[in-house]
Amino acid sequence: MNLTGLDWLIMAAYFVVVLGVGFVAKSRMKSSTDFFLAGRSMPAWICGLAFISANLGAQEVIGMGASGAKYGIATSHFYWIGAIPAMVFLGVFMMPFYYGSRARSVPEYLRLRFDEKTRGLNAISFAVMTVFSSGISMYAMAKLIQTLHILDGPFKSMGIDQSWIFHASIVMSALVVLVYILLGGLTSAIYNEVLQFFLIVAGFFPLVWIGLRNVGGWSGLKASLAPSYVHSWAGMTSPNTNPLGVEWFGLAMGLGFVLSFGYWCTDFLVVQRAMAADSMGAARRTPLIAAFPKMLFPFLVILPGMIALALTNQGISEQKLASPADASAVSQAQSKILIPPKIDSATGQVIVDKNGVPQLDYDLVVPNMLVHFLPTGLLGLGLTALLASFMSGMAGNVTAFNTVWTYDIYQSYIRPNASDEHYLWMGRMATVFGIALSIIAAYMATRFNNIMDMLQLVFAFVNAPLFATFLLGMFWKRATGHGAFFGLLSGTLSAAAHHALTLPAGAVPGIKGGWIADLHSYPSEMAQNFWTAIWAWTTCFVVTILVSLMSKPREEKELVGLVYSLTPKPEEVEKRWYMQPAYLGIIVLVATVVLNIVFR
Repeated sequence: MNLTGLDWLIMAAYFVVVLGVGFVAKSRMKSSTDFFLAGRSMPAWICGLAFISANLGAQEVIGMGASGAKYGIATSHFYWIGAIPAMVFLGVFMMPFYYGSRARSVPEYLRLRFDEKTRGLNAISFAVMTVFSSGISMYAMAKLIQTLHILDGPFKSMGIDQSWIFHASIVMSALVVLVYILLGGLTSAIYNEVLQFFLIVAGFFPLVWIGLRNVGGWSGLKASLAPSYVHSWAGMTSPNTNPLGVEWFGLAMGLGFVLSFGYWCTDFLVVQRAMAADSMGAARRTPLIAAFPKMLFPFLVILPGMIALALTNQGISEQKLASPADASAVSQAQSKILIPPKIDSATGQVIVDKNGVPQLDYDLVVPNMLVHFLPTGLLGLGLTALLASFMSGMAGNVTAFNTVWTYDIYQSYIRPNASDEHYLWMGRMATVFGIALSIIAAYMATRFNNIMDMLQLVFAFVNAPLFATFLLGMFWKRATGHGAFFGLLSGTLSAAAHHALTLPAGAVPGIKGGWIADLHSYPSEMAQNFWTAIWAWTTCFVVTILVSLMSKPREEKELVGLVYSLTPKPEEVEKRWYMQPAYLGIIVLVATVVLNIVFR
């Protein structure tokens, strides 16, 4: 790939702005609250865009594009049933508990509602999850730089072997994020996430527009793909008749309920953005404001994957029909094959499953689309949008990690009575070793050919049982600390057991499951993830109820502000209907239903 001076200038300007935001925000870092929660001073629209952008990292931009190629329009379920309803529930029902309790983190709310051991268990599991998520973003960024040969020229001129580009890219991305989080904390992360939102829209809209024109529009896309790839609900009666490999119950329960609500309602990464708002009303509107662009993002991040699949199908067909002597026709057909096989970095050989079928590298779909379609200038903008998503994804997880580590682990168990200045220092140190651990996680991500598969597996272990705990804790006053702790523990262990005893079709035992025995095979990795989440949630829900009924409940006066039935409902001080969470939630849900019907 040949980048022009204009492309390099656009990317360089982004890094200057990112670091500049950190330096500007540094002067506002007077206390630990400023560093970890942006001083609770952000307006709703800023928090709303940061809320969606914190999730709009490499996992979504690269992962959803990969899933669009692997699963088709069914990937939209991650938005229209796997995000929007949960975001509405968070804004209308759950933010009053988070913001009203003045908890500094999700684990701290668990301490207020249940007890210390429940907070500790969640804090540790969440810290591990954020490290994995940050590592996925690092891996995706390094792979992008390596695949697009962005640094080939500089490395060649310095006499450094090209194989070091991947490793150097991981280190460089880690250093940039480290600098601006150390300087500006959550404030720096939030403002850069807002910048990233507009970059993603500006960089990906031209890609989708040009890609659709090349494939013949929506009608041409439908003609080039199997019917199951262009209808989101078609074939959902059986796991064998749709690309996701899951039936409607596994989809609705595993994704639409457990994973969706477990992520959007309990993951501190996104909740932290709403908790930075300047008022209760702003905090409640934050996820609802984010829901409006969220429901439209499938058209920006999923369609590139579907277009790449359609072009690859066309290219393979043309290659088969072309005469071997017609070099021009063969070359033109090969240029349309945008989904290459996955290559083992150690051996240089194509990776195959246990049946000998080559594994396609779906994570390369979006980078290949950018290089294939975007001209000078737009290519620089598209690459900058990708880089911004990686940086944002890393920074979002790092800011969540350093907050939970400092408040819920270090302050609670290691150094409970230190000064605020000391905790501010520890937050910065947590940023350093959090990024170091993320680098290790980045190398684990190389084992998956779709980073969304890995990410959903992590959520199944952590967020799925946690949502059962929150659901019971907020709406059942009889739930106890012992019940919550053993429920969480058993839910996570249940997820591990299910993963250890099942395996996706074609996979070999190991990191993808079956590491104890292969008792059941799922049609796809995503289907295994959904059912892992269902097992984890159900186990946690049942165990929490049983243990709670056998243990002594807390007095009701201690649960005011923490349990729905014992908490005064928040009064709507905003008279304008379009500023009230209930009305906004209804509008969002109706629009989502319409989208599901249109693309059914």
